[in-house]
Amino acid sequence: MSSPAEARVDLGAIGDNVALLRDRAAGAEVMAMVKAEGYGHGLVPAARAALAGGATWLGVAKLAEGLELHEAGLAGRSGVRTLVCLGVPGEPYGKGVQAGLDLAAGAPWLVKEIAEAARRTGVPARIHLKADTGMSRGGATGEDWPALVDAALAAEAEGLLRVVGLMSHFACADEPGHPSIGRQLSAFQEMVEHAEKAGIRPEVRHLSNSAATLMIPEARFDLVRPGIAVYGLTPVPREGTFGLRPAMTLVAGAALLKRVPEGSGVSYGHTYVTGRGTNLALVPAGYGDGIPRHGSNVLEVLAAGRRRRIAGRVCMDQFMIDLGDDTLAAGDEIVLFGTGERGEPTAQEWADALGTISYEIVTRIGSRVPRVYTGGPGAGPPRSAKPGNAEPGSVGTGSVDG
Repeated sequence: MSSPAEARVDLGAIGDNVALLRDRAAGAEVMAMVKAEGYGHGLVPAARAALAGGATWLGVAKLAEGLELHEAGLAGRSGVRTLVCLGVPGEPYGKGVQAGLDLAAGAPWLVKEIAEAARRTGVPARIHLKADTGMSRGGATGEDWPALVDAALAAEAEGLLRVVGLMSHFACADEPGHPSIGRQLSAFQEMVEHAEKAGIRPEVRHLSNSAATLMIPEARFDLVRPGIAVYGLTPVPREGTFGLRPAMTLVAGAALLKRVPEGSGVSYGHTYVTGRGTNLALVPAGYGDGIPRHGSNVLEVLAAGRRRRIAGRVCMDQFMIDLGDDTLAAGDEIVLFGTGERGEPTAQEWADALGTISYEIVTRIGSRVPRVYTGGPGAGPPRSAKPGNAEPGSVGTGSVDG
């Protein structure tokens, strides 16, 4: 290892996961969500791997993410269709319009901002109208939906934009049988019907996240938007893995090794005290790297062939583990989480131990932890890169059909 810790990302796993999701989508196109640095895996490398697996769309939350994909030749007018899902006041939408990014709009004011950006740039915008069907987050409610549709139609009549999509988002698709699922599906169908009767002619209608893609066939429509499943983590843990393969393995090299006597307090606050003479190992990763501080004395790692619990509080740059009478050499590999194939914890196990979701575990791994990319088309030997970038030729571009 060339750094104290590294996140090894198997791009082949991402491609395989997308291929599996494409098969489950049964004819619907796949938009791979690559927001938040590809859920911590790296924005551009994850996007390329997803395209290689058969995704024909990319999804991001923020305009800057879409522009980064465009600069890499992967979005908008230079590549596949890419949807920016989160609209906020004052964004430089003209840049997105010029780049050919699709923009989501859930309120008339946002339609107007995008239309004005299109007027200034002289390039018609592509927008997706977002319906709030029961999540009470982004999008227009049923009461506000007609005004949103009317605003979009007015701008479309001026030639400033084209409504290419109608979309919404499930709140509880990861809870099979939840009554909100049927209510949201019905509401979306009604709102789509209203828009189409008013004159909207969308290319795609889309509602499904990872859980719905895998478990709710009637919600797939023309396009599905899987996120966490792209990276091999199950959206519904109690239903199993669905054959997905985790793409990230987080490892660190053992640093300082020392023998301490019985009764030694370990780390800040001495929340862990040794019960006998024991060997301690310092792991050079901490909450500054994304290791949860509330995982102190809770989370396990794989070291010297066995699982070991974090001993004492996680520090900003490091944490300790108690090896008992076992030992490690400086630089020996410690696996924090991974696929589980070698007996190491998985990101899902860390999430379960902390009462959170696997999305948070992988997404929070910080930028000072290098990503090492393997397994993708053209990846070659392992390479280190910042999360958002890969070295040229580190993975093939795959399909760029829109």
